[in-house]
Amino acid sequence: MKTFAAGLLCLLLPVAPAWAAEAPMQVYTRAAQSLDGEWKVIVDPYENGYYNYRYQPFDQQADPPKGAYFRDAKPESPTDLVEYDFDTAMSLQVPGDWNTQDPRLYYYEGSVWYRKKFDAPARRPTDRAFLEFGAVNYRADVYLNGRKLGVHEGGFTPFRFEVTDRLRPRGNSLVLKVDNRRRADGVPTLNTDWWNYGGITRSVGLVVVPEVFVRDYRLALASLADREVAGRVQLDGARGGEEVSVALPELGVRQRVRTGADGQAEFRFRVPGARLWSPEHPQLYRIEIASGSDTLVDRVGLRTIATRGRQLLLNGEPLFLRGISVHEEYAADGGGRVRDAGQARRLLERARSLEANFVRLAHYPHNEHMARLADEMGLLVWSEIPVYWTIDWANEATYRNAEAQLEAMIGRDRNRASVIIWSLANETPVSDARNRFLSRLAARARALDDSRLLSAAMEKHYREDDPDMAVVEDPLAELVDLVSFNQYIGWYDGTLDKIDRVRWQIPYDKPVFVSEFGADAKQGLHGDAGAIWTEEYQAELYRRTLRMLDRIEGFAGTSPWILSDFRSPRRPLAGVQDGFNRKGLMSEKGEPKQAFHVLRDYYRQKAGNAPP
Repeated sequence: MKTFAAGLLCLLLPVAPAWAAEAPMQVYTRAAQSLDGEWKVIVDPYENGYYNYRYQPFDQQADPPKGAYFRDAKPESPTDLVEYDFDTAMSLQVPGDWNTQDPRLYYYEGSVWYRKKFDAPARRPTDRAFLEFGAVNYRADVYLNGRKLGVHEGGFTPFRFEVTDRLRPRGNSLVLKVDNRRRADGVPTLNTDWWNYGGITRSVGLVVVPEVFVRDYRLALASLADREVAGRVQLDGARGGEEVSVALPELGVRQRVRTGADGQAEFRFRVPGARLWSPEHPQLYRIEIASGSDTLVDRVGLRTIATRGRQLLLNGEPLFLRGISVHEEYAADGGGRVRDAGQARRLLERARSLEANFVRLAHYPHNEHMARLADEMGLLVWSEIPVYWTIDWANEATYRNAEAQLEAMIGRDRNRASVIIWSLANETPVSDARNRFLSRLAARARALDDSRLLSAAMEKHYREDDPDMAVVEDPLAELVDLVSFNQYIGWYDGTLDKIDRVRWQIPYDKPVFVSEFGADAKQGLHGDAGAIWTEEYQAELYRRTLRMLDRIEGFAGTSPWILSDFRSPRRPLAGVQDGFNRKGLMSEKGEPKQAFHVLRDYYRQKAGNAPP
C-alpha cells in the first residue's frame, strides 16, 4: 500500500530583481482593500507607452519621459506634449477579461495598459503592505506611482509585491502593462484549444499585515490510524524564537510552538474525535494561527488519499472518481473567465447535478474560489499547470516558468482537502527532452507536497500487430501515482463501432483514470445516432465508451471532456461550432444535451443511487 504523509516545504525562493515573488502567502481569508471594479485602460498594440521610437524600453531609463504610460503624467503647460490620458480613456472591469467586455477586443492579442487610482488605508508605522494579484494573463509589468515594482509571467497563478515604503497616503497610481501574446517559449505555448483571454482576470487587493505575520502554513492528516495531524507555520519578518499558537477550537486543540531561526515552527497533535472530510461529509474545521499581533483564520478538512495496487483509497476506503472536466469559463452574464465566487459556484453546481464527486480543473490552475468551494461542496479536485501539447522542452527558461507555476499552484492550494491530484501536463508527445522536463517537475512536486497523488494526462497508441489493442505506455507513468490518459475513440479515432472492439493493455500496477473522452454536439441539433454533431451521436458515444471503460482492469474513474461548451479559435465551423468547442455535456448557456443524462445515470449507478 502506498500512502502519502503530510509535510511542508516552504517556498522561500530566491527572487531575481524585478520579478514577482512566488513564495506562498495565504491572503484569501484576510481583510484586504479591494482594488476591483472600474480601471482605466489604453490599448497599445505598438507598445508606444513602453518603447521609444528606437525600440528602447522607457522603464530602463534613469529618468523616463512623460510619454511612458506608467508615469500616468499630465501636461504641465499648454505646450507640454503628452499623448495619452488615462482619465479620459475607456474603462474595463477588474476582474475580467478584455475579450468579452468590448467587441473591438474580442480577438485582440497584445498590450493593454490598466490604471487604478486609490488611497492607502490607515495603518500603524510598523505595518507592512502587499499588492496581491490573483492572476493576470499573460505577462504583467507592474508600476506604482511611476516606479516599476516588477514583472510576472503566467496567466493563472497569484503573485504579489511588497509596497510598504512606496505607498502615498492619497492618490496612488497603480499601472499594469498586460500582454497576452502567445509565445513559443511560454507556458502554455503558441497552440492551445481554449480562448486566450487577456487582462486582469482575477481580483486585486491591498493587504496590510503586522511587521511579523503568518505568511503560510501547512496542515494535513499524517496518520489515518492514529488521527495524527502534522504541519508547519511560516512567519515572515521573524528573527527566531517567536511563539506561535495553533488552534482548532471545535476539536479542543490548542498548541503553542516556537519558531526556529528560519521563522518556521512545526506542530503535531492527535484529533481522535475528528470527522474526516469526504464528498459525502465535507467536514471543515476552523483553524486559528496566531503570533504576536497577527492571527490567520481559515477552514480545513482532514483526510488521506492513497493508492493500493490498482485501487484508489480515500480515508482508507475504495474510491471511484465520478468526474467531469471543467474550463474556467462562464458564458452567462457576458461570458469570459470566471470572475467571482458566484460564477464558480454555479459551475460546480452543474458538475454536482451530474452526480459527480470529482472535477478535473483543466488545463491551468483555476481561481482560488474553485478549490475552496469544492472543499465546502464535497467535490474532489484535480489541479494542473498548462504544460500542454508541445512546450519548448529544451529551453531552461521555459522549464523555470513551468516550475514557478507548479510552485504557485501547490503553495496556494495545498491546504484544501478537496485537492487530491496535482497534474503535470496534458497530451505531451514522448521524447527524451520532454521526459527530462517532466521528470524534474515530478521531483519538484514531490518535494513540495507528498500528501497528494501525482498524475498527468497521457496518450495511448496501438500495437502494430493488433490494431484493436490500445496501449498506454509512457516513461512518465513510472513517476506518477495514477495512470491517466485521454482517448477519443469514435471521434478523432475511428467510428462508433471501433469503441466496441478496442481492448486495453496498461502494464502498471496502478489505478487507471481516463482523463478525457467525448464528441462534439450542438445543443438542439438532432438526427440519426450515426450522424456527427448531433446530440444523438454524442449520447451513443458516451454509452459505448462507458461500457468499454468498465472493462479496463483497475478502472478508477473518469473526467469526460467537458462540462460545458467553451470558446476556442480552433473551432470555426459556421452554424455548428461558431467559435466554440462543442464537446460540452451542456451548451455554453448551461442547457443539457442527451449525453448529460447518459453520464448522470451511469454515475448514479456507480454511486448506488440509481432509480428503480
